[in-house]
Amino acid sequence: MKKFTRIVAVAAAATMATVGFIAAPSNAASKVKVGIAYDIGGRGDKSFNDSAAAGLDRAKKKWGLASKEITVTQGTDSERTDKLRLLAKAGYNPIIAIGFLYAGPITTVSQEFPNTQFGIVDDASVAALNVTSMIFAEEQGSYLAGVAAALSSKSGKIGYVGGVRIPLLQKFEAGFVAGVKATKKSATVDVKYVSEPPDFGGFNDPAKMKVIVKGMIDKGIDVVYSAAGGSGAGNFAAAAESSKKVWTIGVDSDQYLSASAKEKKNMLTSMIKRVDVAVYDVIQNAVEGRTVNDILDPKAGIYGRRYDLTNGGVGVSYSGGYINKYKAQIDAAAAAIKSGKIKVPAVPGK
Repeated sequence: MKKFTRIVAVAAAATMATVGFIAAPSNAASKVKVGIAYDIGGRGDKSFNDSAAAGLDRAKKKWGLASKEITVTQGTDSERTDKLRLLAKAGYNPIIAIGFLYAGPITTVSQEFPNTQFGIVDDASVAALNVTSMIFAEEQGSYLAGVAAALSSKSGKIGYVGGVRIPLLQKFEAGFVAGVKATKKSATVDVKYVSEPPDFGGFNDPAKMKVIVKGMIDKGIDVVYSAAGGSGAGNFAAAAESSKKVWTIGVDSDQYLSASAKEKKNMLTSMIKRVDVAVYDVIQNAVEGRTVNDILDPKAGIYGRRYDLTNGGVGVSYSGGYINKYKAQIDAAAAAIKSGKIKVPAVPGK
């Protein structure tokens, strides 16, 4: 009987969708209130946070869920803790934190609210059954971006600018450099970071990014990959304003789709990191009464999911059509990574 009821409900939802209605929440979905905690920049950064927001929007469209989105402004651990606690006290479940900087705060709050399911993007350090860790093989997607960069560069001089010099952003760097070098041995990659820890302002400083990229352009670099959240806007602006032809590579979401007409002329591709899929997975499982609990580290008791090329968690975009002619080479590299023939480094110099 339960199976029949579910089939009828799904069919009804599909019918409603075809005539332009948003389906009312099912009994299970009506109990789910989703809390999203963004880091600095929040929804509207056209990158990392917006990718997470897209996952929430997709879930809300499907199930008509109640939700609340909050964004930190000061960027302190105490502020992040207070934001998470606020959502938990209000009964939001699951609560999804966007960014590794929430690791400490989510450790604290998840212990205070053991019956609430939490999720965190870009961190796998919290050992708790009620915390889902969502991590990505950024080095794999960045390798493919490196292939595209090497094939597109005329000067053989390529740039990478990360937001903050931390292990997470160095995964992007390592994969990108490896992809460039494997494709064109003579190519060089100039590596810069917007800020150094403990200063995490590099994720939201487009003005400083613009200065760095302009300096690269002056040195003859004609492809620049930026992995720096909101700071990436400075990369696109510098290229758009240059009298030279400079290709840019976006990150996280398909940034071609949110770029200006002038910026689109230079946007070679984006390294796609499916934060939207990860957020949607956590919400879908909550609606179905489950959790995303693949075992990431059995010894430490870390649960969640790793998103890589094998499950479509990372990749490159083809918007604009600029790298269509290189698709065969990019697909070959992706296949070699999936098969294990190519081992992509996650640490620079490895």
